[in-house]
Amino acid sequence: MVRRLALALLAGLLAAGGCATSRNLNPGQSTLADVEAAMGAPKERRQLGGETWLYYPDQPFARKVLVARLGADGRLIAVEQRLTDEYIAKLVPNQSRRDDVLALFGQPFERHTYERLQREAWSWHMKQWAEMPAGLHIQISPDGVVREIYILDEKNNGERDRP
Repeated sequence: MVRRLALALLAGLLAAGGCATSRNLNPGQSTLADVEAAMGAPKERRQLGGETWLYYPDQPFARKVLVARLGADGRLIAVEQRLTDEYIAKLVPNQSRRDDVLALFGQPFERHTYERLQREAWSWHMKQWAEMPAGLHIQISPDGVVREIYILDEKNNGERDRP
């Protein structure tokens, strides 16, 4: 029992040690160097308008994608958790494009191709409503248009409670 507890504690510490943290960053003051010192090297970097966006996915277990936005002056604007209803709502089926998805969330955690449906499905793990585990699944047609957006329950690996 003590051995199991010690292993669980060690696993928790190791997981926490690998997580990006933005607690010591101050919008308007922190620089790129400060962001990278606090959060590590980003998995992805994008230039959007006059801003630089740094992507810090914490998939699958923390169920987050953090984006640090830096202004043209190199100062931090904000660190945003992107896997939320607010950001998902920015996508519009049959209008939004592949690049819109990549700008919002960065590279997907998983990609699957469904040839018969002529869709590529991109997936991320997220939390929804009071920390419920869920999966965000976006289907994209060969012409690069977002066709379907699904948020699926991942509680108990998607299995429903049975009577």
